[in-house]
Amino acid sequence: MELLPKNFDQLVATAVRVFWTTRSGGSSSQGGARGNVISGKNLDGFLNVVLAVARHCGLVEGCVFTTGGALLTLPGYYRPTKNWDVVIVNRNRLLAVLEFKSHVGSFGNNFNNRSEEAIGNAADFWAAQSYGAFHPKNHTQQPGALPADPRAPFLGYLILLEESQGSTRPVASRSTHYGVFPEFEGASYSDRYRILCEKLMEQNLYGAASLMVSPETDGASSGKWNSMSEATDVRNLFTQLAAQLLAAEQA
Repeated sequence: MELLPKNFDQLVATAVRVFWTTRSGGSSSQGGARGNVISGKNLDGFLNVVLAVARHCGLVEGCVFTTGGALLTLPGYYRPTKNWDVVIVNRNRLLAVLEFKSHVGSFGNNFNNRSEEAIGNAADFWAAQSYGAFHPKNHTQQPGALPADPRAPFLGYLILLEESQGSTRPVASRSTHYGVFPEFEGASYSDRYRILCEKLMEQNLYGAASLMVSPETDGASSGKWNSMSEATDVRNLFTQLAAQLLAAEQA
């Protein structure tokens, strides 16, 4: 069985087009594109990709939560709760959690913010997991009263980055007291995101972390996007997700 639907690439291209067209147009109470960016609606196309993969793996849609604040909220360890983009629960078992982010413009100002979010969210998630916050019986007991479920959920991260001169040109790194790691020397912001995603997986903070770089004009017209490495390719993210869902269905 193929782990991904046959039309997977088409679904992803559609999600990229939705991202750019929603971001650049439409109306909202907060002012057009700005409101869409704040509300996160520009990444909603990727929710359809998740649903298609889940259906392909035989999971009923009632297990996949993509809307509704309370349904997307999970307990944290360092904070009370965290609202995620996708939560998948089957027979009270937390199977998978996904976070979708984007970065367009203002690369110097926002790269560290995005990095800190990704690292902090994962650290909080796994601490909560280790203390039994996601145990299937935790609807009747407090976290910490139960051992952690040894079957860890899948935690996935996807970031869509604007491909432009600002994100692809080399950037200097400055550190007065100590030198930066050599892989960051002269790395563009797209390189930095690739390195971030690779290290998030290397350190087991995420089961898969994907970076998609997309130029605005071609992205809006044809859904064009590029991958920076095999490890951070979007197909790897959804293949890992599919493997988790299929394994759960056969358990």
